[in-house]
Amino acid sequence: MMSLTVTHADMRALGYCNRGGRAWFARHGLDWSRFLEAGVPARTLLATGDVMAQAVVAQAQTRRDEEQDGR
Repeated sequence: MMSLTVTHADMRALGYCNRGGRAWFARHGLDWSRFLEAGVPARTLLATGDVMAQAVVAQAQTRRDEEQDGR
């Protein structure tokens, strides 16, 4: 399976706000600035066990599938 990178655009596509995102990243010891610049591996977010992380990973998967389908 190809690795999947979750981006800020994936988070925003779900309506997640930056303020909440920064707080969530801080709570989980993740680097918000790095996420904004380069995204974060889906496996990193999934490792948190958080439902919101699972949703944004699903959004990233949908985006990647659409890109591969040429949509």
